Amino acid sequence: MTAVEIRNISKSYEEIKALDDISFDVNQGEIFGLIGPDGSGKTSLFRILTTLLLPNTGTATIMGYDVVSDFKKIRQIIGYMPGRFSLYQDLTIEENMSFYATVFGTTINENYDLVKDIYQHIEPFRTRRAGKLSGGMKQKLALSCALIHKPEVLMLDEPTTGVDAVSRKEFWDMLLGLKEKGITIMVSTPYMDEAGKCDRVGLIQEGRMMSIDTPGMIRESFEFELYAVRSDDMYRLIKDLESSSLVRSVFLFGHYVHVTLQAGDKADKGLLNFLENRDHRNITIKKIPPEIEDCFMELMTKEN
Repeated sequence: MTAVEIRNISKSYEEIKALDDISFDVNQGEIFGLIGPDGSGKTSLFRILTTLLLPNTGTATIMGYDVVSDFKKIRQIIGYMPGRFSLYQDLTIEENMSFYATVFGTTINENYDLVKDIYQHIEPFRTRRAGKLSGGMKQKLALSCALIHKPEVLMLDEPTTGVDAVSRKEFWDMLLGLKEKGITIMVSTPYMDEAGKCDRVGLIQEGRMMSIDTPGMIRESFEFELYAVRSDDMYRLIKDLESSSLVRSVFLFGHYVHVTLQAGDKADKGLLNFLENRDHRNITIKKIPPEIEDCFMELMTKEN
């Protein structure tokens, strides 16, 4: 079954087109990741789906309800965690939880089983004000509040931005647990490594969807052999690679440069000769499998 259906959604802010004819579905019970850099249109789409923003054109439904005409019903069946922490800073953890439960006509105890695995991390600090919490604890509190009314669809807009790596891992473990309870989850993130934790992902850039598929299929769609290259002078290495007729793309990834080549099977040996002739030392060239970020950069290259 389809939980979220988006058809030809567009949204502009004066001269800026935030969303350009977006269409895709989210299946019931899956984790769908909307992956893209800042400014790609993720938040605009989430605000439309959570009935906070009207689209210029197109339609969207959640569990069969239209986001414009049925907005009151949708607000009852979704949980929303915006990118910026938006709970009451002067209220304690427990007071925030009680407030949001009351708004939706329920109590903490009534749905405690749903939030228990998340809330128990912060429950020992329930009398602490929200404004005094760490980033990871704020994240857990916001997710608990978004779940307290037992939503059918959970909408998370960049929930792991600004938190440490351990908190990010814990958060995704929590999401996988929620999926097992039958909740449909739609999450946006600028972190490409989080794409692999989703059932399906949509890669978005400048308001346009570039690809929608499982992480595995997106990686398999990468058409070129990919090499990780480094030498003792990385800055000059990038400049030299960009000037080489052997090379079709060059992107810096951590301690290596990821390179695709123009020529055939032995092009990497030609690349080694090229770099040696340019007086590079301690050269490493190794063939590697593509990751989601490589696929994203390749799609951007094609778009441009």
